[in-house]
Amino acid sequence: MPRRLNLSSNLILSLKATGVGVRRYSSTSTTLPKPRLDYRAITENVVYKSHNAFNRKAPLPVGAIQSIERLYGQQKELSYILNAKRHSQSVIGDRIRQAGKDNKAKQVSLQQEVKELKSDISRLEHDLALVDDELLSLALAIPNDTHPLAPLGPESAAVVLSSHGPEPIPPSPHRDHVSICKDLDLLDLEAGATVTGSSWYYLLHEAALLEMALTNYGLSIALKHGFTPAITPDVIRSEVARRCGFQPRDNVNPPVSQMYHLLSDSPASSHPELVLSGTAEIPLAGMFANRILPVEDLPRKIVGLGRAFRAEAGARGAETRGLYRVHQFTKLELFAVSQASQSEELMEDIRRVQIEIFSGLGFPFRQFTSVLDMPTEELGASAHRKYDIEAWMPGRGSWGEISSLSNCTDYQARRLHIRHRPVPTPSHSPTPTGLPFAHTLNGTAIAVPRLIVTILENGAVFNDSGQAIGITLPVALKPFWPQTYSRKIVRFSEREVVQWV
Repeated sequence: MPRRLNLSSNLILSLKATGVGVRRYSSTSTTLPKPRLDYRAITENVVYKSHNAFNRKAPLPVGAIQSIERLYGQQKELSYILNAKRHSQSVIGDRIRQAGKDNKAKQVSLQQEVKELKSDISRLEHDLALVDDELLSLALAIPNDTHPLAPLGPESAAVVLSSHGPEPIPPSPHRDHVSICKDLDLLDLEAGATVTGSSWYYLLHEAALLEMALTNYGLSIALKHGFTPAITPDVIRSEVARRCGFQPRDNVNPPVSQMYHLLSDSPASSHPELVLSGTAEIPLAGMFANRILPVEDLPRKIVGLGRAFRAEAGARGAETRGLYRVHQFTKLELFAVSQASQSEELMEDIRRVQIEIFSGLGFPFRQFTSVLDMPTEELGASAHRKYDIEAWMPGRGSWGEISSLSNCTDYQARRLHIRHRPVPTPSHSPTPTGLPFAHTLNGTAIAVPRLIVTILENGAVFNDSGQAIGITLPVALKPFWPQTYSRKIVRFSEREVVQWV
């Protein structure tokens, strides 16, 4: 009988964050096989791996990579001795059978050897398991390799690749989206704070319709480019999130997790640790976990709709004002699985889809790249290369991130066991253990709250007193707008709140 998640009694939201750092790996923590990392590549590139982790400000213990080199040597030595012992055990078993019942003295001697070998093998297996877990725990903390064109440093080192849309309108406090929402009755932060807490909200009237229109608009473009639609679970196993490298960190001491954890009053051993998903990328990647994909099916492109939950611990000030940084929001995610040889070109294809989406919305935006050509300190653990897209938000008086795109190469695939089966050739028929790992990519199609901020601050219509009396929406959204809903603000103007251009 399936276990029921009863949020009112058995499971409650925990706002308490877990510490960031090296998590000791436990082979019993998941039903998935252990991640299969390339220890040889790590030990053969100790200097690069160390510098790469430093450049990315990865939370790696001092000397971790050198410890991996030492532990990998121990693992190989223990494996060699263990295999030799097992071989000896097999040989002695054959000798016992050959000795027959007539030579009891020899049988007794050989059986004593077998007993000693069993003891040695048991001890070696125990020692090897400890080394394996310690080695894996350290190696899992190492970030992905970085694209050679990535600029070094913090966010300020990002390189602008391109700019799109009209000229940015001058910044103005009158265009602050919170004020606009108040004038037009589009947002209720007070009720959100009463019901849940700070940075939770209600979207009302046209703002609620705008979420639906944006989602369907982005979905329509993704479908046109061959993406398969999916709606993802919002509750996921924490192990899957960790394997995806989803470890958002804050500049606080000590660092804290950004995931909301579900707590249960059942014994910990009876159920997996569950969290609220921080992005649809995680369940989309998990959908391919422990699978071997036919090469002719690659690349696989999915557009997933889900709710994103972010604890955002440590966030303060203007960054948390209104809808810019919230704890829950709707997000449409572009996700792809490909061969290694396809991922760079596929990343550019996804970038073009993103540009098409935002160009249709008519506001000024610019694109960054880091490592991606986003700077090294702005990469998460999983990204090899990353593009960020920022939109002009005149009410905030600054550019704000509305989208990102990451090529994670085989970082997630090695942890989730996502592989593909090449077309067999007469000379080569790979075994399952020798199959290549896939590459995974993810990018934001629609992050609803920040697009609402951008559209309101760029498209608000004001009266002579500086009060918002309407909003101008891009015509690209009109096919997704309910024609039966029309609200007028009679005290300001006879014009409808929404005007199409």
